[in-house]
Amino acid sequence: MNSSPPTPDAPEAAMTAHPPRSGLVVAVLAFGGIVVSLMQTLVVPLVPDLPELLHTSASDASWAITATLLAGAVATPVLGRLGDMYGKRRTLLLSLSMLVVGSVVCALSDTLAPMIVGRALQGFSAGVIPLGISIMRDELPAERLGSAMALMSSSLGVGGALGLPGAAALAEHADWHVLFWVSASLGTVVIALVLAVVPESPVRGGGRFDLVGAVGLSAGLLCLLLAISKGADWGWASGVTTGLFAAAVVVLLLWSRWELRVSGPLVDLRTTVRRQVLLTNLASIVIGFAMFGMSLVLPQLLQMPEATGYGLGQSMMAAGLCLGPSGLVMMAISPLSARITATWGPKTSLMLGAGVIAVGYGMGIFLMDAVWQIVVISCVIGAGIGLAYSAMPALIMSAVPVSETGAANGLNTLMRSIGTSTASAVVGVVLAHMTTAFGPVELPSLSGFRTAFAIGGGAALVALAVASLLPGRGPNRLTATSERPATPQPVAGR
Repeated sequence: MNSSPPTPDAPEAAMTAHPPRSGLVVAVLAFGGIVVSLMQTLVVPLVPDLPELLHTSASDASWAITATLLAGAVATPVLGRLGDMYGKRRTLLLSLSMLVVGSVVCALSDTLAPMIVGRALQGFSAGVIPLGISIMRDELPAERLGSAMALMSSSLGVGGALGLPGAAALAEHADWHVLFWVSASLGTVVIALVLAVVPESPVRGGGRFDLVGAVGLSAGLLCLLLAISKGADWGWASGVTTGLFAAAVVVLLLWSRWELRVSGPLVDLRTTVRRQVLLTNLASIVIGFAMFGMSLVLPQLLQMPEATGYGLGQSMMAAGLCLGPSGLVMMAISPLSARITATWGPKTSLMLGAGVIAVGYGMGIFLMDAVWQIVVISCVIGAGIGLAYSAMPALIMSAVPVSETGAANGLNTLMRSIGTSTASAVVGVVLAHMTTAFGPVELPSLSGFRTAFAIGGGAALVALAVASLLPGRGPNRLTATSERPATPQPVAGR
């Protein structure tokens, strides 16, 4: 709406321009984050039936999940940079529009190819959460910023947890296409609310878009995440998998060299190697691993036949309902995380969250004999994820200029995605190789589940160790950084 370069007082003006509507802005952006994160678990109830529904093999049907992952990984840093340059609200609406279009394509699909296209379009909406956090920094009063960012960041976990029982209920009682019509409707509602409530930020970075950097980063990430997500199917030592890993290393090294030389990079690597940004992103990878590990292990344990001696024999819908409370805990914990961050700093919140996650996984090694125990474990891990996820944006944004918040938050979200992809590969390998015979089939063994819990707990402890290396700081630094004016960057030479 306002494309002129920001004045020194623009951020402060933005934060006071709509004080009565700040609560609505937070609610709309958080709702948008939850809707987007629903895409993570939307097709999980359909996974066993996808080959039959799409008339394809099980290996090919898995691309309906992989496509969303790959598209989201590419979209988050690119859309973050576009938001910094051309307007965060405008880019947010573009992301939501792709969610709606992708959902409609999936709803009209009965074969694999259009389903992959639709799921990839849904994946491009992953930029909504980092863009929403950046809008909050530009628009909200300083005293509301911490709790709002905590809620927005935790929406990534909330939507994933709450989406599973909802998707399972629809899958059991309605045609599977209804799942995508519902997601299209939710996306349309969010677009209407954003248009009505969320203002465009006057903070712009300016310059030209780094197309070469975007293509290079996309190619490197595609190679890396394809190798991670499909390595188990193709064989970890196969030529395709090792070739993709090697290509990822080469492409990302060349991309890094380009980003350091170009005057207007897609990602400012000099900023990302600052101690606080680098360590936060490393911790994000491991926390993302720990979060997704829970989503992979607990549903299988709940649905395992009771005759195994350790399975709990729950239906798909019941398993989803058992995990739903963890999403509510993530949402409820965000105000506490904001208070901890305001008092002791986000480093404390991140360390506390990692410690709570480790405790939850430790409980899982010994407590898996009853449904209520699984509910307690998921809630403890969910509380830790809520604390940790809420701290990450504060750590990132207190270390980067206002004009780069979209790209920086997008990169941080990407780090979480790499963690979830790695968790899917590692936990999948563990449960596939540590099995026990159950009639004519092989099922994950009790020791396999315990090993998966131990790996998740170990990942949380690694995150705790990384977070402990973060520089300590006073509670007011984010507020001061939030009010720092953006410096317009010249277009010439970009």
